[in-house]
Amino acid sequence: MKAIKVNKFARSVFSIVTVLFITLSLQSCASKMLFSNSSVVPGAEGSVKVKKDKNNNYSIDLTVMHLADPKRLDPPKETYIVWMETGETGTKNIGQLKTSSSLLSKTLKSSLKTVATAKPTGFFITAEDKADIQYPAGQVVLKTVSF
Repeated sequence: MKAIKVNKFARSVFSIVTVLFITLSLQSCASKMLFSNSSVVPGAEGSVKVKKDKNNNYSIDLTVMHLADPKRLDPPKETYIVWMETGETGTKNIGQLKTSSSLLSKTLKSSLKTVATAKPTGFFITAEDKADIQYPAGQVVLKTVSF
């Protein structure tokens, strides 16, 4: 009789620990957003992974492929700027993208890794004449669907 009670107790504890582990794991998982197809640069595609860390900051890992040189756009621009939208701080310039290709591949690839204190609700990329701007002025090239 005691063996049955201990076995039931052990299963109950194991179930509770498993549920807690899964719950905590899901909270720390990264959210992934895809960029919508672009009419400006139709071949461009990309994604953004956002993960909340133990310090309540948001780690942002953005990757874009097949993004044409901004000088080839109509009208030509100098750079691509990544913008983060939040419910707390509005729209913020989080950096510029440089397109490059590797020695073995002609695929244009751009990436940006950064950390934010505010929770992102969406991202978009514009083609701009200058990198140090505070507000988007150029054409939106790619945009994610909001979280």
